[in-house]
Amino acid sequence: MVENREGQRVPEVVFRAREGGQWRDINSRDVFAHRKVVVFSLPGAYTPTCSTSHVPRYNELVPQLRANGIDEVVCISVNDGFVMEAWKRDQHADDILFLPDGNGELTRKMGMLVDKSDLGFGPRSWRYSMLVDDGVIVKMFIEPDKPGDPFEVSDADTMLAYVAPHATRSPDIALFTKAGCSHCARAKQLLAERGLAYEDVPAEPRLLRAVSGKATTPQVFIDGRLIGGADELAEQLEALHEPART
Repeated sequence: MVENREGQRVPEVVFRAREGGQWRDINSRDVFAHRKVVVFSLPGAYTPTCSTSHVPRYNELVPQLRANGIDEVVCISVNDGFVMEAWKRDQHADDILFLPDGNGELTRKMGMLVDKSDLGFGPRSWRYSMLVDDGVIVKMFIEPDKPGDPFEVSDADTMLAYVAPHATRSPDIALFTKAGCSHCARAKQLLAERGLAYEDVPAEPRLLRAVSGKATTPQVFIDGRLIGGADELAEQLEALHEPART
């Protein structure tokens, strides 16, 4: 069973990280001392949920977390420094500190090391997030003990809602698109004009039908709800900007 360590200090370890092609030792004490830090830990770099949902949404909400008193956002995974450096670059996540827990030392001391041998992963981290204030764990959001890889409470939106309950967050937008699609280009332009971040998901036919029940692109999801195509997106965005009627 994984452990909730609220009220305890983050264990002290040294991360062997890679930055700019060079080795850098990072002491956990230096990461957390005299600062408010949000941490999210996940099973593995380049894995589906981690790469398509967990990291991208934290990446989008870093500015809002910082605006509400958070000094650093940290991603931890039981992967080596080479992998974490490459993954950070692949995710375009320059505002997140990626810490490689290659030997699982911090994860084990946190009581979050789990056996993923059935997937060929070996020991990995259970998915969780936490708010740390000057080295002390204030709050943990630990995924429920279910088979597989649940992703219900350690997400960026849940953390932002805890850190700043009254903050207005940006919507979580995903677009299923394909190359050469003019309607897809229009949908992206509509979002760009309003400064709204989104995840662009290649629309493989089977995947598209499975998630939307549709065969055409784009298919737009906002906060997990299917909106429709470019026309429906335009209507939704227009409604958001209509003045309130008295």
